Amino acid sequence: MKELKDKFMTQAKFSAAVEEVVKNSDGLVNYIDAVIVVCDDLDIEVETVNKLISKPLKDKIKFNAQQLNLSLIHI
Repeated sequence: MKELKDKFMTQAKFSAAVEEVVKNSDGLVNYIDAVIVVCDDLDIEVETVNKLISKPLKDKIKFNAQQLNLSLIHI
């Protein structure tokens, strides 16, 4: 049963993987890019990942998007 459980991606597992990418990047990878990295690593289509993104992770992605938008305005 544990083997079967390990094969399914959950919000918690996906969020942990994204957080790990961000943490190990020393600030070079934001949450938006980390989602793409994890999707590539796990062969998950980015278009289908919405159900795996938890509320706290969505908040961090929104914050990153707002930061990117502000930085583009100041160029």
